[in-house]
Amino acid sequence: MSKSGKNRKSAPLVSADGVSLDIGISDQDRAAIAAELSKLLADSYTLYLTTHNFHWNVTGPMFNALHQLFMDQYTEEWQALDDIAERIRSLGHYAPGTYGEFVRLSSIAEPEGVPDATQMIQLLVKGNEAVAKTARAALKCADAADDAPTADLLTRRLDVHEKNAWMLRSMLQ
Repeated sequence: MSKSGKNRKSAPLVSADGVSLDIGISDQDRAAIAAELSKLLADSYTLYLTTHNFHWNVTGPMFNALHQLFMDQYTEEWQALDDIAERIRSLGHYAPGTYGEFVRLSSIAEPEGVPDATQMIQLLVKGNEAVAKTARAALKCADAADDAPTADLLTRRLDVHEKNAWMLRSMLQ
């Protein structure tokens, strides 16, 4: 029985692509977790793209430090996108992968124009905090279904985004 009190079915379940799937998590729980992970993927992709954009376009006295910091952060984020998408697939669902899907699912708005360096930092603080909130909501869903691999992935993402937000926030003080 999962933490949510739902009995796991003993018969094989069917994934989104029609293939039998029986990993000890009900269809309903897998669908709910995949939906939360899809939001995380959309937020993460939006943050990745924003950070990469700012890496290209940052100017000012902190150029070198910010250019390098943004590169470190978008490179790490790029690697995480694959982990998130592959976890969705492991749960038997298709991962969103178009700009349209990401826009619909993301809680992060695209920046207008090219902000100055301070505004870039502020936007990236908000972006990292938004990803952390989305990961935290997904973690509750994964925990309720005893989905340890997803919980592990989400815990790692929380650590990264909370640390990124702190580092960026520190530059504003």
